[in-house]
Amino acid sequence: MVQGTTSDAGKSLLVTALCRWFVRQGVRVAPFKPQNMALNSAVSSDGGEIGRAQAVQAQACQLEPHTDMNPVLLKPNTDVGAQVIIHGHAIGNMDACDYHDYKRTAQTAVFESYQRLATQFDAIIVEGAGSPAEINLRDNDIANMGFAEMVDCAVILVADIDRGGVFAHLVGTLALLSETERARIKGFVINRFRGDMALLQPGLKWLERHTGKPVLGVLPYLHGLHLEAEDALPRERVTKQEGALVAVVPVLPGISNHTDFDPLRLHPQVDLHFVGPGENIPPADLIILPGSKNVRADLAWLYCQGWEKAIQRHLRYGGKLIGICGGFQMLGKRIHDPHGIEGEAGTSAGLELLDMETTLQPEKQLRNVSGTLIIGGTAVSGYEIHAGVSSGTALKRPATHLTHGPDGAISDDGLILGTYLHGLFESPHACGALLDWAGVANAHAHDYHALREASIEQLADAVEQHLDTTHLRSMLNVVD
Repeated sequence: MVQGTTSDAGKSLLVTALCRWFVRQGVRVAPFKPQNMALNSAVSSDGGEIGRAQAVQAQACQLEPHTDMNPVLLKPNTDVGAQVIIHGHAIGNMDACDYHDYKRTAQTAVFESYQRLATQFDAIIVEGAGSPAEINLRDNDIANMGFAEMVDCAVILVADIDRGGVFAHLVGTLALLSETERARIKGFVINRFRGDMALLQPGLKWLERHTGKPVLGVLPYLHGLHLEAEDALPRERVTKQEGALVAVVPVLPGISNHTDFDPLRLHPQVDLHFVGPGENIPPADLIILPGSKNVRADLAWLYCQGWEKAIQRHLRYGGKLIGICGGFQMLGKRIHDPHGIEGEAGTSAGLELLDMETTLQPEKQLRNVSGTLIIGGTAVSGYEIHAGVSSGTALKRPATHLTHGPDGAISDDGLILGTYLHGLFESPHACGALLDWAGVANAHAHDYHALREASIEQLADAVEQHLDTTHLRSMLNVVD
């Protein structure tokens, strides 16, 4: 099990790296995250919803993603509450205290999934959540040491040196663990190091003497590496060609699946900007309204920011607008939530840019899909995760034709496109067609899937070059 001293310490990255490295050793390996809190999700092969990071880790294992790889997914919808998803399907919304009481039930789901994986694979690489030193969450813990003790597995503790304080993070985490928990930690991995290793060595030696535990290796800061984020917005900007298309994504409080925009963020002909609270939407060629875990609340937020005026001005000047999933629903006249799926029951006025309305339903639509993008007539594939059902005359001009039928809408003037399809930009030719539509001359067919695969291979190379692979093999009883 890989645990971290903090969120974003490198747990997902290290699990992905280890998964591909063990595949190279001929080990039948699977990823597992008992409990994940994230708004970036994917649809699994068995028709459920799991964390996006676990879908990438499944790719590292050369497997199709399955709900057993992430049996508990929490999707925050307020500061104190979340939608609870068990074995891929939502069971309802809970506040933090209610979920704390529910964790004994969730533990059963976690153990069932783990046992099923254990019968199918030689090894399981488990990802923790947050930090094991969150002592206020220790009771009924299923995410970190509580799970490790339940299944009796060894733990690697990873820390991010790039954010500073790496030795305090590691030593402080150990100090807050019980004696049996400390014994489970078999070594440390330091992540994102850049500098002269000779200057770091005295600190590593002190750490090993002070804790009695080995440093299994130091992973360098891997420039150009891309793995989809579990939740946090990407930190790094990518160098762009001169005259690149300017695309803007307003960051809503409940933004979900912002990984949709990674293919654009990494495309050399697109200069993508995330615009946050209190910021003005700058002049752009393309604005994209993202998915949302709480569409009506995020729509109210958008109005409070004054962004609807910027969107209207953008369209008056001939700019292009795309709405994806919740962003698509916002383009219509009204959004109805009669069952209180995402909050208090009621109706909200939309941006009234498309002649349609959306009603939220108790059951989510979860499916992997493929078909044809109307613009350019190119092949497109992706996945749907939404509770809303849309209707109206705007849908008579669909954006895509998928295997199950038409999807989305294109406005009569051709400036606005809406769709329920996540992963819209991952299909190279569909992405190129959309960029042509948005104003890019001779848009490249950028192969995002190949880029992700190359990053996974780069991580496995880093394991081989920078970690104690003999120790790793011994932890899983794998011999040369």
